[in-house]
Amino acid sequence: MRSFSRDTATALLVAGALFMEILDATVITTALPVIAADFGVPATQLSIGVSAYLVAVTFFIPLSGYVADKFGARNVFMAAIIIFVVASILCGISTNLTSFTLSRIMQGIGGALMVPVGRLVVLRDLPKEKLVKTVAIITWPALSAPILGPVLGGWIATHLSWQWIFFMNVPLGIFALIASAYLLENFTANVGKFDVVGFLLTGIGFASFMAGIELFAGHNTSTLLGSVVTGFGLLLLIAAVFHIRGAKKPLFSFEAMQYRTFRLSMYGGSVVRIALGSAPFLVPLMLQLGMGYSPVEAGTLLLWLFVGNIAIKPATTWIMNTFGFKRVLIANGIMISLGFVALSLITQQTSSVVIAVILFVSGVNRSMHLTLLNTIAFADVPKDKMRDANTLGAILMQMNRGMGITISALMLAIASLMVGNSSSDPSLINFKIAMAMMAVVALLSITDSLMLSKTDGDSVLKKRLKKQVS
Repeated sequence: MRSFSRDTATALLVAGALFMEILDATVITTALPVIAADFGVPATQLSIGVSAYLVAVTFFIPLSGYVADKFGARNVFMAAIIIFVVASILCGISTNLTSFTLSRIMQGIGGALMVPVGRLVVLRDLPKEKLVKTVAIITWPALSAPILGPVLGGWIATHLSWQWIFFMNVPLGIFALIASAYLLENFTANVGKFDVVGFLLTGIGFASFMAGIELFAGHNTSTLLGSVVTGFGLLLLIAAVFHIRGAKKPLFSFEAMQYRTFRLSMYGGSVVRIALGSAPFLVPLMLQLGMGYSPVEAGTLLLWLFVGNIAIKPATTWIMNTFGFKRVLIANGIMISLGFVALSLITQQTSSVVIAVILFVSGVNRSMHLTLLNTIAFADVPKDKMRDANTLGAILMQMNRGMGITISALMLAIASLMVGNSSSDPSLINFKIAMAMMAVVALLSITDSLMLSKTDGDSVLKKRLKKQVS
């Protein structure tokens, strides 16, 4: 009982750290117009403050497994919390977009080490029969933080000042430090020589790729420059794949990709996460800039996404066990796509009740899909491959969030070209076009789900465990 309680408490600690990290990626979305006005720049330019954070997280995530083994999981986790909190203070005292972006990058470094190391502590030696429950615990921040973040950000920006969005991390960080000192074990492992080449190729490659997309979506920059930077990033990432496959002691390996459930959840899962990651950026801005809602009104309406997340939670495990992973992932992928279609059809005459219903149903689908993806990803991965699977999964998940936001800005820019207005002052039609594009992206995600067998992932479901017992 004591071991179970400690496992659950550790999972809750990691969930809290994940909540704080994702919250800071989304909390500023409804506050973007306020922060932009303070800095004297268009609101759409603040997407770089969001993207820079996510790029930094993804850049340093490959280090997480290595440094945790070398210096100890608890030491790295606590150091990451300190970095994150200090960077939050620097964000709050920033006076321009440059200092704000640099502070967000520092925050990303802390988040890159904090969350994956915590997840590794939870998943490393976890029995398969506890996977569904534990994944449900560490998945809820990914569901709740992107929804509560805009609400909280809008309320703080309206009633206090946007700086408190970041200052609130100080007490949260202090609590996490105390809890981690008590709960986490400082395990270490033998590590080889640090793979400098692999780290530089993956880090610079992804940063360049994301910067290139940001330039495409950006402001008064040439298409040629965006193409060059994006192409450079892709070349480095391709080189990184060849290096990692051939290196004797790579920073991380792709061995977990040999397991079909992990591989397909990474491919199709990445596509749908990009679509889902766009919602916390697109929806609040559409409600404010396209439909005239205040930050508080937009954030409050977004709460219906969170209500949908909570409403379906008690039935998620039952649905998972009754219908299996394949059927639910396919049906849910279609429903997510239809949700974006519905958002693309709203007008300024659409009542808030109708919008709330659309967001509620979208929240139900969002909760179901992410829980299933995060569960099936590790269903068949053995314990000795868990570190690399966790690292690779964390990299792709963070990349998906960054690409969701950055591609959203890109689609708004494309919509501006189609409509003929300015990307720095988008109208409702710009957002409607962007939503329609995201519907197509979401629909593409079911191609990998179609390749699953009806029994894939059953090893962690109750119906399979019951058969084994009988």
